[in-house]
Order: sequence, then structure tokens, then C-alpha cells
Amino acid sequence: MLRYSSVFGLLSAVMFSLSPMSAQAEQLSGNELKQLVNGKRIYLATPFGGEFPLNYKPSGTVTGDGTALGLGRWLAPKETGRWWVRGELLCQQWPTWYDGKPSCFQIRKTGERTLTWERQDGRRGKARIDG
Repeated sequence: MLRYSSVFGLLSAVMFSLSPMSAQAEQLSGNELKQLVNGKRIYLATPFGGEFPLNYKPSGTVTGDGTALGLGRWLAPKETGRWWVRGELLCQQWPTWYDGKPSCFQIRKTGERTLTWERQDGRRGKARIDG
């Protein structure tokens, strides 16, 4: 059986759109970033038209749920980790996803409810904010 982290890494490479960042995107300060995600659900766009929801709770926990995308066949489709802001980066850590290692993202607001993200390893994509 494949390890969750291996499968999740492979799926994240395939799932999340790899479009270039918008030249008009607004870089957010740490406080703006906290306000943007705190208590919100963020939907990461996938190239095949689906969305991967992440629910950022004020308590500092984040829940990801890939059940609707059918990810249960390959990995734990739902997991709760923690999130925080470090400088101008949004960081998160999951118990098993990504081998439990923290990852941080640069977030740029591209519209009232849209954003782009770029992870420290260069992976990037688009998302929308709900709530």
C-alpha cells in the first residue's frame, strides 16, 4: 500500500492548477492574511473542475476534505491539522498528509473572493473564499 504522504504529494501535483500568478495580485500582510482565512472555507481549484475545501477555524485548526473528489481510494480523504501565519506566509501542518511536515504558502488576493497561492516548493494554484 502506498504511503499517504506519497500519494497526497502525487495528487497535489496533479490536482492543483499550475497557472501563473496574476500581475495584479495583491500581496497581503500577516494581519490581512489572518483576516482573510480566519473562520473561512477556502476552495482550492483542481484542473479537472473540482474543488478541494479547506476550513480554517479561529481555533487554529484546519480541516481538509477530499471526499467529494473521490480521494478515499488513495488516502485518508479528510484530515484536521493546524494553521498559523508566519510573517506574510500562511502555514499549515497535517498529522499524516505531507509526512506531517509543515508547509507555508504565499497568498495573493486577486479579487473580492479569489486568490492565488504559491507553496515554498514552487507549486501554485488558484482558490476562492467562501464565508
